[in-house]
Order: sequence, then structure tokens, then C-alpha cells
Amino acid sequence: MSANVTGTTLRSMTHIPPPAEELRLLDTELRQLDARRALLLARRAWLVAALQPPPAPQAPRAPQAAAARRPETTAPGVQNVLLLLGGILLTVAAVAFTVVSWGHLGIAGRALVLGAVTLAALGAPVPLLRRGLRSTAESVAGLGLALTVLDAYALHEVALADTDGLGYAALASAVLATVWAAYGLALGALHRPAGQPADTTGAGQQPAGAGVRLPLRLPLPTAVATAQFPLLLWAAAAGAGAHAFTAALLVTAAFDTLVALRVPVKSVRVVAAVGAYGMGGWGTFAAGWLSWTASGPSAAARAAALLLLAAATAFAAAWHAPKPGVATGIALAGGLITVVGLGGVLRSSLPDDWTVPGYLACGVALLAVVRTRLAEPLRRGLAWASGCVQAVAVVWALPLVGITLLGPVGWAERAWSGSPATARDAVTLDVPWPPHAATAPLVLALVAGVLVVAVRASEWRQQALTCALTLSWATVLALPAALELPYAVGLLTQGLTTVAALACARPTQPQTPPLLLALLSSLGLAFLSLASEGATLTVLAALTVLFAAAARRPGLGPAAAPASLVYATALACAVGASFGWQPQQTALLVLVVPAGAALLAARLGGSSMTVPVEVTGAAAALPAIALTVTDPPMLALVLSLCGVIAAGTAIREDRRSVGYAAAALFVLATWVRLAAWNVGSPEAYTLPVTLPALLVGAVRRRKDMTVSSWAAYGPGLSVTLVPSLFTAWGDTHWLRPLLLGAAALLVVLVGARHRLQAPLVVGGTVLVLDALHELAPYLVQVVDALPRWVPPALAGLLLLALGATYEQRMRDARRVREVLGRMN
Repeated sequence: MSANVTGTTLRSMTHIPPPAEELRLLDTELRQLDARRALLLARRAWLVAALQPPPAPQAPRAPQAAAARRPETTAPGVQNVLLLLGGILLTVAAVAFTVVSWGHLGIAGRALVLGAVTLAALGAPVPLLRRGLRSTAESVAGLGLALTVLDAYALHEVALADTDGLGYAALASAVLATVWAAYGLALGALHRPAGQPADTTGAGQQPAGAGVRLPLRLPLPTAVATAQFPLLLWAAAAGAGAHAFTAALLVTAAFDTLVALRVPVKSVRVVAAVGAYGMGGWGTFAAGWLSWTASGPSAAARAAALLLLAAATAFAAAWHAPKPGVATGIALAGGLITVVGLGGVLRSSLPDDWTVPGYLACGVALLAVVRTRLAEPLRRGLAWASGCVQAVAVVWALPLVGITLLGPVGWAERAWSGSPATARDAVTLDVPWPPHAATAPLVLALVAGVLVVAVRASEWRQQALTCALTLSWATVLALPAALELPYAVGLLTQGLTTVAALACARPTQPQTPPLLLALLSSLGLAFLSLASEGATLTVLAALTVLFAAAARRPGLGPAAAPASLVYATALACAVGASFGWQPQQTALLVLVVPAGAALLAARLGGSSMTVPVEVTGAAAALPAIALTVTDPPMLALVLSLCGVIAAGTAIREDRRSVGYAAAALFVLATWVRLAAWNVGSPEAYTLPVTLPALLVGAVRRRKDMTVSSWAAYGPGLSVTLVPSLFTAWGDTHWLRPLLLGAAALLVVLVGARHRLQAPLVVGGTVLVLDALHELAPYLVQVVDALPRWVPPALAGLLLLALGATYEQRMRDARRVREVLGRMN
């Protein structure tokens, strides 16, 4: 390559080529250099590979064998299992030594052995941690902690055997918890990373909510768990009463809460939180039971103090809770605990009727913090606590409202038996008065007022006002019975409540609760008025007029107009009973309501009230029919009048289908009248149906030629011919079979004349059956001269002649068509 370069250089020195030639020469030289470089790199790679030692030959392994030799656990897992088993075995050995072999040593030997082993176990983690053997140090420290328990036991057996066991256990648990906490903090201080400042917790300065990693995880959580027992054991040892024992639970829970909030070590916080919830829940339930069963203000005050301690602990936890949702829940619990405590004091000081109002007042008082500068989660939790108390109070008062509404239904069986003395007597005919319910209206009114005043948010304002209106209605409704006001005052109050509810109904929103409340209170008022004849007539008349007037307001008609018709129907029945009329006579008065409803619907046209008015009017006719069931002639008259009303409705273009109902009513009226006249011939019942049906069918086929004869004439023909045929089979006279056969023959002839299938099939079938079974023998009895086969034969010849004539005409028509075809 150097010779080529030298030659090129010499040539270039003696001869300078043109630029194009020079560029070509340079490209050639560069390509030669690249080829030489690739050759040298390949040679180098071969030499490197040749200098490396060859790998040892290995037999090929099956994939299954390789998988079988794969480790089934990790090295740290094996280490932890071995350390755990070792710690457990050493602890068992120590227990066995202390319990079994203790008596073989003297006092000095015992103290020397246990002290030495305990100090060795507690001191061993220090060098182990320095060597980085953290897991081994954890196991040895666990053994040391167990040995301290054995030391405490041994000390009691040797030197303090005469002391109380529970008291010694309380002291020992407190000492052990302190020693273990100090031990854990000391290890944390000794093995603090370089450059990290010391702190009082031994955990180092960490951000809020961050967990801290200690050299040993076991001592501090174990100390917190042991700290749950000293106060409880002390209370049990001292024979403390229920209040002292509950106080021990709540103080322990407060300590756990403080630890959970202040210590940044995650494991310690978890153990403390479990203790706080467990001990706090147990203590709160015990304190609540003490408050509920307190026999006087003093006992209730002591229970309230305990509950307030629990509430203060809950509020402190909520104030420092890291998450808003958790803070709201804890504040909700604290608010409820406060209500239970303060309400218990009021309950023990007031009569039983004021128990619920007392608790409710405490719940409402919680709303005072809503306008303060407390954190939003706390204010929200207290507001929810107040809402829960109010909801429970309303549920407690609901049975009284139900009795006020449903209790008067019992007057339906005791109508006009005499007015009761008080409104409470009027609503408690079949149900007892709830105990301590005299203050229920006050509870409902207080909650209604709170909803109006406290709920200001725009998204909840309308719902709050609706609930307040409903509660106010329930308050006024239940007040006369709660105060045992006179019966007349109860009627007047319920009537005014109905009027007020209707007045509050918005015309643009016909389904608002006021309209429903008005209907409910009016219904209860109607039943309540059944105690007296005068009250019944007055109330029903007033309700009829009231709802009729309300129906004139836009939007209220679809509900108010039917209500007016219902009360008008009840008023008609009451007027008939007041005049001493028979039920069938009263039915005629009741029919005024359906007639008026039909006229009103005709005037309303396409209004939204039309259908409800028509349906209610039709339903009002049912009582009239029911009143005349025992009097067939009057029942027939009532059915006829109902048919007239239905026929009048069918005159309207959009109600033509009601004509079928009118026809059915007329037929029913005819049948009832015939039954009243003791008419037994089926034709008297079927012909009034057959003739209109055939007429309607004919009109229908004239308007629509696609309607088949079966749809037009089949039902009408079957209604008469089939029942008459069945009757003719058992008839011993000759007239019915003869007339039936003649009618069937006429039907066949008409069907043949107009080429209708239904008349041919129905009439022919009836004619054949009548002729085969009945007609021939009875015709022989009439003429007494003709053989029995003559009438059927004559009918057959007539049909054959008609058929032949019909066939001849068809043949002639075909011939004419063929001639005309050839002409074309």
C-alpha cells in the first residue's frame, strides 16, 4: 500500500491531473484503504478467539431437568425462616428452663443465669447490626424481649409471690412497654446513619406521613401493643366499677391516638391505630350503655364525661388525619358521641316524652360549628352527624303520622256510630297510641325549621324546602291527636291542612309534593268524618267543591278533577244513606257522576284532564252497578243508563270505540231485564246481539271491501244460531227446530246469493245438524202425512237445483267471455 501511495505522490509531483481525474484517483485510494482495514479487523477477531481457553464439554440437558434444579425459594426467604425457627426454639427453651428447671438453682444462680442470658440477647443485636446482619439481630432481639417477660414472671415467683397477680401484671406490662420502647429508641440512636440529626423519637426527622425505617422493627410495635394492658389490668385489680373500667379503655385509646398521630414509624402507627379503634370502640359503646341506663343526673353526667373524652379523642384524630375522607368520618363519629353524651344528661333530667327532643336539640346544636373556621372535613363531619340525628328523630316520629292517616280507616266499619271525644280517640280505633309520642309534632317542626334555615346551598335548597314542607304538613296533621284536642278541631285542622297544601301546589309543576300531600290529607279527612253523619256530608261536599276549584288551575286538573269526582261519588252514596233510600235508589243518584264526567270530558276536548276524567267517571259507574245487584229490574235500568252515557261519549269523533262498550251495556241490560221477566228462550238473549252485530258488519263491509265475511258476519250469526241449535236438541216441541231450520236455510240462501263464505258455512252446518237430529221427526208430527224423509229431501232438491242453476250461469258466462276473447 505504501508503494502505491509513493508512486501516486511522485506522479502527482511530476504531473498535476485535472480536477475530475484527481477526484477519481482519491476515491480509488479510499476504497483500497477500507478493504485493507476490514481484512485486518477480521484477522484480529480470529486471533482473540484462538487465544481463549476452550469451554469444558457438557452433556446436553433436558428442559425438564433444568427446571427441576431451579431453586424453589430465595435466599432471604430461607434466612428468615431459619432465624424465625431459631428464635422460637430458643424462646421455648427459655420458658422450659424457667418453669421446669428453675427450682434446681439457688437464688444467685437463678438471677445470674436469667440476667446473663437476657443481657446477652438484648446486647447481641448491636454487633450484629454493625456487621450488617439485620435479620439475625431481629431474631435475637425478639428472644431478648421474650426473656424480659420470663424475667418478670421469675421475679414474681421468687420475690413477690404474695402480691396480687393482676396488680403485678399491670405494673409489669407498664415496665415492659417502657423498657422495650427505650430499647428500640436506643438502638435507633446507636445506628443512626452518618450525618442524620438525632431526634426525640429515635426515628429521625421525616416528612409528614412518611414512614421511618428503624434498625429493628420489633421493639417499638411490641411496646405499643403491650401498653394496651396496664390500665385495664389495674382497673381489674382494683375492683373498679363500670365507669372506671370504661375510663381505662378510653384513656388507653387516647394514648394510642396520640402515638398514631405523632410517631412517624409506620409499623408503630398501624399498631396504635388498631388499638385506638379497638379500645375506643369498646369504651364508647360501654359509655353509651352507661348513659342510656343511667338512673339519675349524676350517673348520666359521669357517663357524659366519658363520652366527651371519647369525642375529644375523635376530634383530635380528625384534626390531624392525613386524608379528608378519613377526617370527615372520624368527625362524624365524634359528633354522634357528643350527642349521645349530652343527650343522656338531658334524658335523665326531663320526662320520658322529651327524650327524643333532647337528643335532637343536641344534634341541632352541632350545626353551630358549620359557620366557624374549623377545617372543612371537620365541619362536614359534624354537619353529617347532625343530619343523622335529625333523620333518626324523624323516623321515630313517623309512626304517629301513619296512625293519624290510616287510623281513621276503621270508621268505614263503624260509620255514623257517634263522634268521639278527642282527635286521639278518632285515630286510635284499631291501633294503640305509641308511647311517649306526644312530642313527635315538635320533633317534626324542629327538623323542618332546621332545613329551612341551615341548608343554603343552591343545589340542595329546593330539596330542603320540599322536605321542610312535607314535615310541616305532617306536624299540623299529627298535632290535634298529640294534644288530644276535640274531634271537631281535628276535622277542621285536617281540612285546613288540605286547603293549604293545595294552595302551595305550583300550577306549572302538577306533580309537586303539595298536591300529593293534599290528596293524602283529604283521604284521611274523609275517613275521619265517617264518625258522624253531619260531618260526613259536610266534609265530602267541601272536598268535592275544593278539588273542583283546584282543577281549574293550570296543571292541577289531571289529579284534582278525578279527586273531585271520587268525592262526589262518595257524597252521592252518603246522601242516599242520609235520606234512607234503598241501595238501588241511591244508584240512580250515583249515576249523576258518570254523566257529569262524560259532559265535562266532551267540553274539555284535547285537554290533559280528559282521559283522567273519563276513566274516573267510568269507575264511578261501578258503585252504581254494585248497589243494584240484588234488584235485577233496577240493575237493567242502571246498565241501560250507563249504555246511554257511553253512547253519548261515542258520538265524539275521537271516541268512536266507546260505542262497543255502549252496545255491550245495552245487551247486558236486555239480558238482565229478560232474566227478571223469567224469559228462558236463548233467542231472546241472542237476537239483541245478533241484529246489531250483523248491521255493523254490513256497514263495515260496505266501507271496506277487504273485510272478510267471517269478520263481518261470523260472530253475529254464531251468537244466535249456535245456542239455538244446542237448545233445539233438547226441545220436545216442534216450533223451535222448525224456525231454526228456516233461519239457517235463509242464511244459506243469502250467502249463496252474495257469494259469502261465512253465511254458507255457518248456516249450512246448522241446517244439516238441525235436519239430521231434530227437524224431520217434528215436521212429521205437524203434517202427520209426509214421511220423515220428505223435508230433508225437499231441502236437498232445492239446494241441488240452485247449485245446478248457478253452475249453468257460470258456464254461460265463460262461453260469453270466450266469444268476446275471439272477437278481440
